[in-house]
Parts: sequence; structure tokens; C-alpha cells
Amino acid sequence: MKLVPNLTDEALLSLIGARLARLRLARNLTQGQLAEQAGLGLRTVQRLELGAAATQLSGFVRVCRVLGLVERFETFIPEEAASPMAQLKREGRQRRRATGKKAVARKPKKWTWGEPA
Repeated sequence: MKLVPNLTDEALLSLIGARLARLRLARNLTQGQLAEQAGLGLRTVQRLELGAAATQLSGFVRVCRVLGLVERFETFIPEEAASPMAQLKREGRQRRRATGKKAVARKPKKWTWGEPA
């Protein structure tokens, strides 16, 4: 099955886990061998292959490293390229912060006679 954006998180994790299991088997590694080479516990590898959501991302990265998938992360999470106009505005500087939401301008309270300014 293809990894498509409209899948639920559980379905997506299950598909990724199944793909990791197939790659492990194609390299003729047991779950124990993969866990040892990645520096993880056997249960972590089992949970990754089952698509368990509670697995930490660092375990996923370690397994991908052992299976030779780290270089494919570029296609998985591509670096966003800034537009030429945005690059000119920043004059070559890297963006360091997100702007966040702009503050909503509050209307000033109407002043009446007899109130302190």
C-alpha cells in the first residue's frame, strides 16, 4: 500500500513498521540482531515493526541507520527552499525564529470627564 496523507496515524505507522520489517528480513537480520546493532532493546524494534505509536523517534532513526535508510530522509522530509524574494529580503541571513501570531490591536478605552488620564 502506498503512503498517502489521508491515512490515519495508526495506519501510517503500521505501514512504515511493515516496511521496516520487510527491509530487515531482506537484509537477513533477526529482530534481536537489528536491536543490538541499533543499540536498542528487542521490544523497541518489535514495537517499531508493529507500528506502535509510543515508540520514540530516536529508536526509529537508529533502526533506519542500521538498515541504510538515513540518506533517504531527504526525500522523506525535504528541505524547504526559500523564494528568491525572501532570500533578498533577508540578505543571505538564515531565518532563526517563527513570527507566530500577530497581536490583536485592542481598541482604546473611551475616556470620559472626571476619570484620571
